[in-house]
Amino acid sequence: MAKLLVVVDMQNDFLTGALKNDEGVKVIPYIKEKLEKADKDTIVCFTRDTHFEDYMETEEGKNLPVKHCLYGTDGWQITDELNPLKAGKVLPAGTYIFDKYTFGSQQFAAFLSENAAKIDEIELVGVCTDICVISNAILAKATLPNVPIYVDAAGCAGVTPESHKTAIEAMKACHIHIKNEK
Repeated sequence: MAKLLVVVDMQNDFLTGALKNDEGVKVIPYIKEKLEKADKDTIVCFTRDTHFEDYMETEEGKNLPVKHCLYGTDGWQITDELNPLKAGKVLPAGTYIFDKYTFGSQQFAAFLSENAAKIDEIELVGVCTDICVISNAILAKATLPNVPIYVDAAGCAGVTPESHKTAIEAMKACHIHIKNEK
């Protein structure tokens, strides 16, 4: 059986770029340490928010009119401190990257379904707690309702500290376990 460690959207545009978030930058060392301590039975999954030039015409673009995470740009890349592909390396065994075109990753959900018998725990960290972390946690809970889902609050950052706390409370109501809540 395996544990999944899911790193949600730790991309340049959410940390230092178009949607800069100082709280997100602060959790980078914490997530890096979690990744370094992951054992050989931990499957590491990254999600990567992915948009295209038509972003402003999408439903999301109409509600959040800031171009971000455009495919192939520096803003779309996972921050160097966490990027498993940095310096052109091959993706390490047991590590996956799922591009997502909305808040929750359909690729991630399909991966969960295909590997359901092998997964005994899922833990999420990343940004933004109140948008993409909560969406992927709920998606995981809906896909694997009997697998414990954890969110490590110390490894997450919301758009604001208040929206982070609201998302944490909402996830608790959906039986998602919260670790390291401040």
